Amino acid sequence: MFKHILVPTDGSELSLGNVVRAAAYAKETGARITLFYAQPEAPSAYAGMGAVSNAHLGQELQTRLDEAATEILDAAEKQVLAAGASCQRVVRVGNKPYELIIAAADEHGCDLIFMASHGRSGVSALLLGSETQKVLAHSKIPVLVYR
Repeated sequence: MFKHILVPTDGSELSLGNVVRAAAYAKETGARITLFYAQPEAPSAYAGMGAVSNAHLGQELQTRLDEAATEILDAAEKQVLAAGASCQRVVRVGNKPYELIIAAADEHGCDLIFMASHGRSGVSALLLGSETQKVLAHSKIPVLVYR
C-alpha cells in the first residue's frame, strides 16, 4: 500500500477532481498527501520587450505568480481537509513541470504520484497533457493518472 502521495495540481477543474480522489484514497489507506504546484518562472522583464516602462514589472509579475500559487494550493488543501485527510504543500519554480514533479516526489519520499491526465483547456491542455506523459515516462515511482 502507498504511504506518501504527491498530488500535483494546476487549479483546473480536472486537477481539483484529482485532488478529491487522491484525498479519498489517502483517507481510506492512511497515506500522507503532499500537494504540489509547479510555478512558472517569471519571464525576464527584458525578454523581447526593448526598454522596460515599469521598473517594478519583474517584482509585480513575481508577486502575481506567488499569489496564484497560494490560491491554487489553498483550493486544493480545502478539498483535502473536506475529505478528512491532511496534507503538506510544496511549490517549486521552473519551466519544466515534469522535472519539478519528479524531483519533489523524490525529495519528499513519495511512493506514488497521483495526477490528472491533463490540465487547463486549450493549448495549455496539450502542454500539460504532455507533462503527464513525461512524468509517466521518467518517473521511477508509480504514477496513477486520473481522467
